[in-house]
Amino acid sequence: MREAKILVVDDEPDFQETVVKRLIDRGFEATGADDGYRCMEILEETDMDIVILDVKMPGMDGLEVLKRIKLKWPLVEVIMLTGHASVESGIQGMELGAFDYVMKPYKLEDLVQKIDHAYERKRIQQDKISKARGDN
Repeated sequence: MREAKILVVDDEPDFQETVVKRLIDRGFEATGADDGYRCMEILEETDMDIVILDVKMPGMDGLEVLKRIKLKWPLVEVIMLTGHASVESGIQGMELGAFDYVMKPYKLEDLVQKIDHAYERKRIQQDKISKARGDN
């Protein structure tokens, strides 16, 4: 079992469920949310390491969700999901603090590799904070 806990946020239920299932099959602990508001509720209730976040969603779009995540949970790494027409949004997401972005349709190997790198970065940041605090 891999350690990273992942939240997949996408307003397309079939896509979201497929990504969650494929990540679980790869040994991740993964769950889904169908919009930004549910994403925020889950983050309030559960410690997550990584959020895979669709840019284009009704209501609160992915960039707004990203801003809120980074304000409240700065150590949560975010990987943006973007379509060809919204590559600029993926880049803008990185400027706002996202770890990286993945283009839809995505290759599972590419996504898993980004998840592994994002989780490693989170662990390094947590270790630095623990050392600064004098935790052992």
